[in-house]
Amino acid sequence: MHGYSECVSLCPSFNLKIMKQIILTLLFFCGYLPPSFSLQLPDEAGKPSVFDSTMFSNFWTIESDTSTHIRHLHDTLEISAINGVTLWWNQPLQGKVEITYKACVMDEGLPGDRLSDLNCFWMARDKEYPDDIFRRSKWRNGIFGRSYSLTLYYLGYGGNGNTTTRFRKYNGDFQAFSTGNTRPEILKEYTDDAHLLKANHWYSIRIVSNGKRIQYYSDDELIVDFTDEHPYTSGWFGFRTTKSRTRLTDFRIRQL
Repeated sequence: MHGYSECVSLCPSFNLKIMKQIILTLLFFCGYLPPSFSLQLPDEAGKPSVFDSTMFSNFWTIESDTSTHIRHLHDTLEISAINGVTLWWNQPLQGKVEITYKACVMDEGLPGDRLSDLNCFWMARDKEYPDDIFRRSKWRNGIFGRSYSLTLYYLGYGGNGNTTTRFRKYNGDFQAFSTGNTRPEILKEYTDDAHLLKANHWYSIRIVSNGKRIQYYSDDELIVDFTDEHPYTSGWFGFRTTKSRTRLTDFRIRQL
């Protein structure tokens, strides 16, 4: 019979944190822990959610002014944005990837609730500092117009007060915007109700960057299918919103 130390070394899936979580879970459901105890359940891979309060800063960086507030609701993040905010995934993406997550724009009549702007950036880079998206975070400060200084793909779902859903490719020409208010070309646009936001609805979002083919799915509907002859193949991912209360969960990145 193997001893305890041998078992740990021979069973790579064994993890003391998982064992602790199992014990706490049993105590919780048996009523031995106080109601104030916050139970953080792991995902199916046995790892804490990337939105868990104890793990959050390892995975995410908030770019905004001080008016943005976040709440950790077990495996869900709630962002209350009075002004603009970008929530950056800390590590750059490389090559062919799939990004999936669930998102909900809350509109329950609370102060700050507004049905608008379930947006995101991906394959983002700063032309001046291509290896460090965070170098000019303080300058951008969550101000949407300054994101035109980046090269990236952008999907604005229910933007402009939930009147448009638009897809663009940014070329990083901030001067064209700042001096002439010139914005990147709209490559795909919807204005019908079926492609605008529904309040308190959990959307399943899937983004695929597969070489020249760029796709965005909402609830399994392909709403962007763009062939890019000069694709962006690496860069950072960021959630983006403004003047709204949004919840996010079940975020995953998969290499294709």
